[in-house]
Amino acid sequence: MAQSAHCEQTIRSEIEFTGVGLHSGAEVSMRLVPAPAGSGIVFRRTDLDNFEVPATGRNVAKVSYATSLMRGSVLISTTEHLLSALIGFGVDNVIVEVDNLELPILDGSALPYVEAFHAVGLKRQRRRREYIRILKEVEVREGNKFIGVYPGSGYGIDYTIDFPQPIGHATFRGDLETGDYARLIAPARTFGFREDEPKLRDMGLIRGASEQCVIVLTAQGVLNGPLRFPDEFVRHKVLDLIGDLALAGRRIQGHVVAERAGHAMHTALVQRLMRDRSAWELAHLYDDAPQPIEAETAPAQTELANTTLPESLAIHA
Repeated sequence: MAQSAHCEQTIRSEIEFTGVGLHSGAEVSMRLVPAPAGSGIVFRRTDLDNFEVPATGRNVAKVSYATSLMRGSVLISTTEHLLSALIGFGVDNVIVEVDNLELPILDGSALPYVEAFHAVGLKRQRRRREYIRILKEVEVREGNKFIGVYPGSGYGIDYTIDFPQPIGHATFRGDLETGDYARLIAPARTFGFREDEPKLRDMGLIRGASEQCVIVLTAQGVLNGPLRFPDEFVRHKVLDLIGDLALAGRRIQGHVVAERAGHAMHTALVQRLMRDRSAWELAHLYDDAPQPIEAETAPAQTELANTTLPESLAIHA
């Protein structure tokens, strides 16, 4: 499904999902509904009198193991995978109806969403798409963790991770505007280490985690392989980043660099960017065409030209 760089888009028809929340373990039903141009992404709690929570940086709540939104006392949890799929596939306007506090984790990736978008198709709308064009650098640092956004054409992403073995060090570089999100990013699943499971469960987290929705790791390797990509872990961090930066309210035109970052730093960048109005402007069209996507895994580059879409404990959701 090609995305338009000129006009906003919504889905052509409603889409329904059911599943359990990754952290709450609660059963949840979710329905995506086409929305008018200019309305953006809005969550609606159908179990709370259709109370609405727009997907914007001012509504960011908890961001430790997942990105959650709150307006008033109403919570929408673990939003990042759906937001990533919407931005990555070029969906600007949609209402997300959900009957519980947390979105379903599905298979731990964004692949079920993009497959559904592809099945129903997108509807081009009569409103030109606005982008947040970055005019100057904005950075967030915390110890050896870092994230920054810089001027540039397209939506460049350069993400580096450094985890204990068997993950280690890996880097992914690419441009979201090439349209390869569905192939290169969406299938990457959330992951976690088995040794962290008791601590997280004691914290009331990962009650819905299973080997069907999380890549489970030990020091010896992956317990429930095979991986969908040799560097699936860094690709999932890119997936999360795209979803978290969706809270800026529009797609970014610029270049994002992240090292050992996570949800908290992703959303901190959004909030710092939104506060500095001199750092960006709204724009309709790109000044330059984006460069072809390049996927790189440290230390060697991975060949992905013939990759096709495939048919799950600190949790890095």
